[in-house]
Amino acid sequence: MLHRPFAALLGAGLLLAACSSPSADTTATTCADIPAKFAVRHPEWAQNASIYEVNIRQYTPEGTVKAFEAHLPRLQKMGVGILWLMPIQPIGQQNRKGQLGSPYSIRDYRAVNPDLGTMQDVQHLVAEAHKLGMHVILDWVANHTSWDSKLAREHPDWFTRDAQDRFRPPVADWQDVIDLDYGQPGLQRYMRESMAYWVREAGFDGFRCDVAGLVPTPFWEQTRAELAKIKPVFLLAEWDELFPPTFLKPGEFDPNTHLLEKAFDITYGLRLHDVLDSVARHQRPAYDLNAYLARERRMYPPSVYLMNFTSSHDINSWDGSEYERLGPNVQPMAVLAALLPGMPMVYSGQEAGLKKRLAFFDKDLINWANYPLENFYTKLLTLKKHHPALLNGDACSQFQPLPTPDSTDVYAFVRRKNGAAVLVAVNVASKPRQLSLPQPLEGNSRELFSGKVLRLSAGTKLPLPPHGYVVYEVNE
Repeated sequence: MLHRPFAALLGAGLLLAACSSPSADTTATTCADIPAKFAVRHPEWAQNASIYEVNIRQYTPEGTVKAFEAHLPRLQKMGVGILWLMPIQPIGQQNRKGQLGSPYSIRDYRAVNPDLGTMQDVQHLVAEAHKLGMHVILDWVANHTSWDSKLAREHPDWFTRDAQDRFRPPVADWQDVIDLDYGQPGLQRYMRESMAYWVREAGFDGFRCDVAGLVPTPFWEQTRAELAKIKPVFLLAEWDELFPPTFLKPGEFDPNTHLLEKAFDITYGLRLHDVLDSVARHQRPAYDLNAYLARERRMYPPSVYLMNFTSSHDINSWDGSEYERLGPNVQPMAVLAALLPGMPMVYSGQEAGLKKRLAFFDKDLINWANYPLENFYTKLLTLKKHHPALLNGDACSQFQPLPTPDSTDVYAFVRRKNGAAVLVAVNVASKPRQLSLPQPLEGNSRELFSGKVLRLSAGTKLPLPPHGYVVYEVNE
């Protein structure tokens, strides 16, 4: 138990309330006032969950749903709560990129890509995941289809057009897809019914929605309301209102309309990802994390979820593997992504120490190499799952940055709820550093990775090896 709040010691230090206590079926009761416009009520099962993104095509030699299913027990033991499957529908042939094409070039919204398996395979996968206590969301591409899609053939009036009245890509570089027109009520109805189809027929628990900010927010709000009539759903938006994409033109997104108010449970923490990459590369000081967190809290109430990550399918393929981008600071950044306020996400192969960029449009198998980082991620995700101070969006939990002698290379914080606490410190420097605790953590503290038990008194000096980290947990 913490003797007294660190805020009393640090004075001007940043104190952040980080969500809500669950009611019978939602996280509706909070310790802080939530603006009425933020009306999303998260499924109870999401409050301590982490996400794992599944690139089925590259996961196994077979690249099928059935072959991936064999990994479910391993991922459940790793602490994964939510499986996010990249799109499983058939891929367009016209203007296809690479041999296999992009999974985000959808030809038929209500079918399964035969290269991946059958509808029965998908149903079985979801059912087995549910038996293991995990939930499954499907990647949904609402903004565009392939050129040869079922919708392009049957409803050409549902697409936007260029000056020559031709189909057009939504973004210049996306030449394998064409843009849908959400001014068409029939399209909205069809898309909503298609999403409901996968919830009813396959048992999916929600969706990760591709470039969600390019689709009108009222569509998402009505869709969530309709899906909630079937079951509680979890909706992840590929978007970050703190860090909108550079390809947006004026008027393409209303910055005053928040996706997280009535539509989505969670959006990407793209701004945090940018900060973590920059800190790891010594392009900005570690203490910039405090400015980011303060900005996040000014924009969102503590009940909001943001997704923390160091890699994803896009980042790995286009920006580079973690080892290209983060160098020796891969694991310190993973510790921060997992334990800072927010919901952590792990991408396929990170537990294998994936050091290559996976080809996006062709077969490129992940080399699992006996899962060298599986134990590392298991410890992080299991702590996230079970520690009361780490619940997602919990306004009853407190987050406190700690002063460090070298705030350029060292970042440290405590997350605390009642008598339970987690202390985290990372060092991105190539030389050892140490952290001197300004205040005691009452009781015996156990270091997550070494198992070392230590009484953390005021003035205790914690050594931080080069590119290293420590995580101490104290339970009530």
